[in-house]
Amino acid sequence: MPQAESEVLLAVDDDGVALVTLNRPGRRNGWTPGLEAQFFAVLDQLDTDPAVRVVVVTGAGKTFCPGMDTERLAEIAGKPLQLAGRRPPVHLLRYRKPLVAAINGACAGIGLVLALACDVRFAAENARFSTAFARRGLAGEYGVTWLLPRLVGPGRAADLLLSARVIDAEEALRLGMVNFVVGSDVVAPALGYARDIARHCAPTSLAMLRHQLLADAQTDLPEALAAGYRAMTDAVQGSDFREGLDSFVAGRPPQFPGLPGDYRPEGITGRRLPELEHDPGDLMGKPPG
Repeated sequence: MPQAESEVLLAVDDDGVALVTLNRPGRRNGWTPGLEAQFFAVLDQLDTDPAVRVVVVTGAGKTFCPGMDTERLAEIAGKPLQLAGRRPPVHLLRYRKPLVAAINGACAGIGLVLALACDVRFAAENARFSTAFARRGLAGEYGVTWLLPRLVGPGRAADLLLSARVIDAEEALRLGMVNFVVGSDVVAPALGYARDIARHCAPTSLAMLRHQLLADAQTDLPEALAAGYRAMTDAVQGSDFREGLDSFVAGRPPQFPGLPGDYRPEGITGRRLPELEHDPGDLMGKPPG
C-alpha cells in the first residue's frame, strides 16, 4: 500500500532558507490536530538545524489556511475541548529563527493566527482574510486578541474581530496586517526576501531580535533597556560582530556561521518568554481565582 503523502512538505535550499508547505489542498489546507503535530515537528527540526537560517510558510494549492477543517469543527461541536499536549499557533513566537508567511489565498481563523504569529507577511494580490470567529459562534481563539491589536491597533482589531468581515490583500496592507502585497506568485518574492536575510544577517542577531520583540512587548521601558544592554554587551564580544564589521569594511559578503544549538537569548537578557503551550489541565473547567 503506498504511503500517504505528508500533510507538511519541507524543502531547504543552499542559502539555508526552508520552505514549509501546508499540504492538504483537497481540504483547502484546513487545520487539524494531525496537520498541527506534523507542522510543529518540522519547525522543531528546523529550529535546531544550523544549516537553516530563515523559514517561509505557505499553503499548497489556492489557499493558505482558511481555518480549522470543517469536518473537525463538526466533530468537536458541543463537546469539551481536548487540547492537552497540543501547541497553539502562537508557539511560533518561541522559535529562534525568522518566520515569513507567504499567504497565497484564503487565510482565516486559526490560519490567520498562524500568519500573524510569523514575523513578516507577504500576501498574494488575490488573498482574502477574515478573523471568522464571530461568524462561527466562537471566541477569539489561540491568542488572536493579543496579536491582532499589536499589529493593526485596538480599534481596527475590534472591527475585524466583531464583524469578522472578509478583507482583501490591499486592505490588509493598509491596516498593517501584512507587510507586502505581490502578484499571484507569492512564494518567489517571499523566498527572495528570506534569502537576503539568510545571506546578510547574523543568525545570533536574528534570534536575539525575535526574543527582544516579544519580551519587550510585555514589559516596561527600563526593563527593556536593561535587557538590551546585557544583549549589547554579549554581542560586541562575539565573533559575529567582528565578522559583520570586517565584512562591511572590506566590502564583501559576511560569512556568519549557523545558529549554535545551545544559543538561547533568554540566557543573555535574563528574561524568559512565557510558555506558549495549552494548559494540560481541565481547559473547560471553572475560571481561575
